[in-house]
Amino acid sequence: MNTLRETFLNELADVYDAEKQLTRALPKMAKASEDDSLRSGFENHLKETENHVKRLDQVFQALGEKAKSKKCKAMQGLIEEGAELIEEEAGDAALICAAQKVEHYEIAAYGSLRSWASLLDEPEAAKLLAATLNEEKATDQKLNEIAETAINLEEGEEEHAHSRK
Repeated sequence: MNTLRETFLNELADVYDAEKQLTRALPKMAKASEDDSLRSGFENHLKETENHVKRLDQVFQALGEKAKSKKCKAMQGLIEEGAELIEEEAGDAALICAAQKVEHYEIAAYGSLRSWASLLDEPEAAKLLAATLNEEKATDQKLNEIAETAINLEEGEEEHAHSRK
């Protein structure tokens, strides 16, 4: 049975890989976006994600550990789903859904990691992880706003127009 610290380090390595995978996927999502605000959101989140990788480097350093990656199969699957949507030209609403699945996964991961850092009496790591958690929550909220104000309305109007023909 793993200790909490071993589980914590294992999950840090997992999310480290997840963030790196995401830095390669976000430019593709931005390119596939039709809506300017969504494209801009993906481009901004790429910059944030690059900072998340750097912040995880700081977390490992604060713990006195060498930064390492462990293949994140969950992120790999989420990104593959997004790639299929891009290939199928499923539209911006589908891209938002895929992006929110990623955000919710990250929110769950960072929430646990932040809590574990606190339990392990690692205040610097907890502070760094909390900063990323807050950014992930803000990104999820921005995606909601884009979906509610532009994308879903546009795609709903298109569907309504097609059904009347």
